[in-house]
Amino acid sequence: MSTMDLQNQLFRMADPFAKALDLELVDIVCHGKGAGTVVLITLDKEGGIGIKECEGFHKSFSHALDLAELIPHAYRLEVSSPGLDRPLKRLKDYQRVVGKLLRVKVHEPNGGKGSCVGRLTTVSEEGVLLAVEQAKGSFQEIALKWNQIIGAKQEIEF
Repeated sequence: MSTMDLQNQLFRMADPFAKALDLELVDIVCHGKGAGTVVLITLDKEGGIGIKECEGFHKSFSHALDLAELIPHAYRLEVSSPGLDRPLKRLKDYQRVVGKLLRVKVHEPNGGKGSCVGRLTTVSEEGVLLAVEQAKGSFQEIALKWNQIIGAKQEIEF
């Protein structure tokens, strides 16, 4: 089974456990091989998630995962919160951070890659609008379509 197939099966299996605990399943990543396999599950909830929620999910899901035998060898299950600088992947991730400062990696027209930093002002089915500071106090709104965006993270502001 490919890593992507395993991640998809784990997502389908883990999502009901997360929902039963009023948590959002953010991501599942598998890496390593054989007994060195690590399954990293990232959870969140409105207002943030604490260690007790991670432990509760780990206890209930690890037992079910062992019984399902999706992974036919030893593995390590890690459950964590996404952190402030988590990658934005889905539309609702972007909607959650409207008004926040983002660093966005983009495809450039000449085939290269670039990045820009701006305040997320709008999220739509077509893409996002960022207010990018041009000079002290002067902003330009930049429209990015989803197919232009390679990845994005919230910038931590002090």
